[in-house]
Amino acid sequence: MEKDWSMDLEHNEYEFDKDLIIEDGIKAVEETAPGYYVNLVTSNNFGDPEEYLTPLLREKFGDAIKTKFIDQCGCGGYVLRVWKLK
Repeated sequence: MEKDWSMDLEHNEYEFDKDLIIEDGIKAVEETAPGYYVNLVTSNNFGDPEEYLTPLLREKFGDAIKTKFIDQCGCGGYVLRVWKLK
């Protein structure tokens, strides 16, 4: 995707399926064009995505990405921003 965007990994089937959050989070980063970012909005049921999602993204994408924990939403979910560098 050639723009900054957000992926909702917080509601419906994501609420109780950490593996699906990880799988679709990786797909969202793959779909993001270099030079842009995707906000991965994750369910609060699994806590801070820096604990379980960031290490897997770094393993898969290495130095092609940069991540930053943005905040916990008022609705309870978490926002992890992932820039696609190359």
